[in-house]
Amino acid sequence: MTATDDARTCIIFDFETTGLSPAQGDRSIEIGAVRIEGGVPVARFQSLMDPGVPVSPFIEEYTGISNAMLDEAEPCEVVMERFALFAGEANLVAHNASFDRRFLEAEYARIDRQPGGSLACSLLAARRLCPTAPNHRLGTLVEHLDLPSDGTFHRALADAEMTSALWLRLLDLLAERGPRDVTFSDMVRLCQTNKADLNKLVDQLCHA
Repeated sequence: MTATDDARTCIIFDFETTGLSPAQGDRSIEIGAVRIEGGVPVARFQSLMDPGVPVSPFIEEYTGISNAMLDEAEPCEVVMERFALFAGEANLVAHNASFDRRFLEAEYARIDRQPGGSLACSLLAARRLCPTAPNHRLGTLVEHLDLPSDGTFHRALADAEMTSALWLRLLDLLAERGPRDVTFSDMVRLCQTNKADLNKLVDQLCHA
């Protein structure tokens, strides 16, 4: 996928992992992604991946991904090569992107690659555009905004599907405040804007 600054054309992705930090030796065990083009989901990517280390009983219970399942999966490096071809140079979106960024960069480094596009965080965007939500966890936002869900959480593709629906709803919420034809760069800027300065940013986008 080639690079574009259209906020409605990007790759929404999610990792399931053995723990919280690749710096502490944690690895990815599943990746799921949805490609949206012009606001329409057009392709999906999902794969378990064998990290070469066992997952803990907590992670097995949390994700439903067992060591037996991972024993049958391709190695992380093979899966990430395929994902890199799927993602191309596209901009990327993840919920709580700082977490997914660490694992994406760590897994890409193992295959001598780097992310091709910019990265935006739907959690940070939701904090600014959904201030009345009880909290900004993905499941809470899905319920708060009445987004489509089959009730599956903590599996990579299901979470990526819900995040893609959330991302598109956030773009609609921003459009309701006035800005049209918002770019991906605009959304990255929104994620980095203090909540107190949001109205100023919205005004700037309206007159861009």
